[in-house]
Amino acid sequence: MTERLDGARILIYSHDSFGLGHLRRCRAIAHDLVDRYKGLSVLILSGSPIIGSFDFRARVDFVRIPGVIKLHNGEYTSLGLHIDLDDTLALRSSIIRHTADIFSPDLFLVDKEPVGLRGEVGQTLAMLRDRGVYNVLGLRDVMDGPAELREEWDRKKAMPALEDLYSEIWIYGIPLMGDTLEGIDVPEKVREKTIYTGYLPRYVPHESALTQPLPLEDPYILVTAGGGGDGATMIDWVIRAYENDPELDCRAVIVLGPFMAASDQLEFRERIARLDIVTVLTFESHIEVLMQQAEGIVAMGGYNTFCEILSLDKRALLVPRSTPRREQLIRATKAGELGLVNMLDGDGPREWQTMADALRQLPSQPAPSEAKIAGMLDGLATVHQRVKILLEADHSTLPMAAPRAH
Repeated sequence: MTERLDGARILIYSHDSFGLGHLRRCRAIAHDLVDRYKGLSVLILSGSPIIGSFDFRARVDFVRIPGVIKLHNGEYTSLGLHIDLDDTLALRSSIIRHTADIFSPDLFLVDKEPVGLRGEVGQTLAMLRDRGVYNVLGLRDVMDGPAELREEWDRKKAMPALEDLYSEIWIYGIPLMGDTLEGIDVPEKVREKTIYTGYLPRYVPHESALTQPLPLEDPYILVTAGGGGDGATMIDWVIRAYENDPELDCRAVIVLGPFMAASDQLEFRERIARLDIVTVLTFESHIEVLMQQAEGIVAMGGYNTFCEILSLDKRALLVPRSTPRREQLIRATKAGELGLVNMLDGDGPREWQTMADALRQLPSQPAPSEAKIAGMLDGLATVHQRVKILLEADHSTLPMAAPRAH
């Protein structure tokens, strides 16, 4: 049902140092909100270098801030500019603050990072809070292992921000998957602000101009590495299964991802060219179309892919990584325990026979819906509800984050 929120504005921040996850989550929320509420405008602040490769609905636009990338040692560096990282971060912070000042949102939704990359949204959060804007933090169902998240948030001074700068915290998942903030000493004040929304459902676009990514008619398994920057191990394992098992006859479509190293892409393309029933793509902005047509999905277990698996009710085999974060491993393990997916340990021996057997069994394993978990895909409905409550409320009747006493 379409409703109206005439003149309302929402600003979304997505730090996007690498990968596609944050941008795709923010884009899904923005598109759904403008579909639900006529008169609402959404502006996305993103550091993604490929944000321009995606299409955006009317009343959704983006501001591209200078990109940064996380190195293997955990440090960041500028992505496209040959300038000092501190200068890049100062430039990003200034763009974020001035955009928020001029756009003047009614609600500011921050994705994952409570104070932004290296604290770059801290001043913006304080400015908007002091203007009476509702600041909301959106978190994945799983962030990291408890010890790792506690160390990270202590270092980033995240909890004071949650106490003083935010009106609500939305967790895009369900309690059955575990406590997102497990292992952290969370004040009762913050717990009271926290809402589990359910997972964010995804939909296959129906625009008439949308072309099919591949002219495939035979059943196939889709293998997706997401952004691809950390997906080479999984892709190699799948290819080795096809190279070594001549009786493996299920067709596969492998999407490498735009951030996969060029040397890995070249090697995989050469190997796949020798396999008659395997097709390769680098990137597909409407991967939901490929997912809908697939009889099974092999993926690493990132948040967005997991939401798509649940939304399209697809049988899935997850091969999670455990570094630099344990997020995927925790999500895949818990989802397996709930009967939503099957999982292979990507840190194990990775024998080709193990992968071949799992691929062969994939089309006949239970679909996620057979687990019968209530409210699992209520995420966008809950976000609709909270946005309407916050934007239509008398500010005197709802708790606002307040400046900290000094």
